[in-house]
Amino acid sequence: MTASTSASEIVSVSFPPPRGGHGVDVLVVAGEHSGDEQAARMVSALSMRHPELRVAAIGGPMLERVGAQLLFDLTASSVVGLVEVLAHYGFFKRVFAETLRWIREYRPRVVCFVDYPGFNLRMASALREAGLSCKGGGDVRLVFYISPQIWAWKAKRRFTMARDLDALATIFPFEAACYVDTDLPVRFVGHPFVGEGYLSPLAYDAGGPVLLLPGSRTAAVKRIAPVLLRGFSAHLRRRPEAEGVLVYPSERIRELLEAQLAGFPDLGGRVRMVAKDTTTAASAVLTSSGTISLVCALAAIPGAIAYRANTLTYLMGRMLMRIRYLGIANILLPEPMYPEFIQGAARPEVLAAELEDSRFNPDRIARTRRLAEDLRNILVRPPEGDAADWLAGEVALARRDG
Repeated sequence: MTASTSASEIVSVSFPPPRGGHGVDVLVVAGEHSGDEQAARMVSALSMRHPELRVAAIGGPMLERVGAQLLFDLTASSVVGLVEVLAHYGFFKRVFAETLRWIREYRPRVVCFVDYPGFNLRMASALREAGLSCKGGGDVRLVFYISPQIWAWKAKRRFTMARDLDALATIFPFEAACYVDTDLPVRFVGHPFVGEGYLSPLAYDAGGPVLLLPGSRTAAVKRIAPVLLRGFSAHLRRRPEAEGVLVYPSERIRELLEAQLAGFPDLGGRVRMVAKDTTTAASAVLTSSGTISLVCALAAIPGAIAYRANTLTYLMGRMLMRIRYLGIANILLPEPMYPEFIQGAARPEVLAAELEDSRFNPDRIARTRRLAEDLRNILVRPPEGDAADWLAGEVALARRDG
């Protein structure tokens, strides 16, 4: 599946057999860009330390880039929210059935689910019910990397996770306590953004441009990008010398952003587009609430979060979620780093005021720097090792028990 292919265009789904006809030690399942990125870092480190391990993936191009055999690019159709998922139900049903078939036929030692809980936890349950997983009496070990946000909503998921999974690795230290009333082995492995060898694509520069980060999911970008562009346009009226940088994670999103940017002729070359991994130093940021907001926070770039969801998704989220903030840095820190403007609160004049304060208020710049250091200390890897060490240990257990 190419990045330009939509989920609705997929008629059939078929995965190839394992590379070279050999078995697979690890099958990684990552369904969106951020999961693909995190999984790729883990697999890269795993392959360097244990080059004999064979890894396949239902994920995206970053996993393929680090040597995993990519069976299917699921990231090209990542969606979020109840309405969007229902619209693509048929596609996900076909992918689900093919994933189950492939695991049944080729029996990887370990299936490592990465985030994407709506799909992955259902798959773990199906593998148990089919008698394929260890918890179902089979020989396939099921592990999960990056805990679902049960501290925000659907807390009872922890009991079905303990029923279906053999181990869980978390990237936030407080998450292990969320499972204390289950028998699921849970280990904090540190966050990859503060891990060994990670080079952030973002940095702070008081004289740099304004970052505009609408996210990586097509439906969300369609709603959020115009909000960010209107905010930057309002900022330009006061600071006509300002420059903006609009970041895209994939070619599909690049095409979408180009079309949206064309609807803002007043920006007149004041906004340029760059790929996600492009090294960029910025003076301020307007960002969606996804993973990229954490990258900004660790880089000590002042700014604000702006987010708009489908109205039905937003109303349901307000009823179900138990947290005060959307941005993970705001959740982790004792005081929020980024003001959050959700739905109608994300007005152009409000976002423009945030950019003005972020770029030219020395107290805010210093506070952001202090909070970034606090955040880094919270996320540092524990002595027990990182995600690659954890996954290697899970493969060793599968070999021993198999």
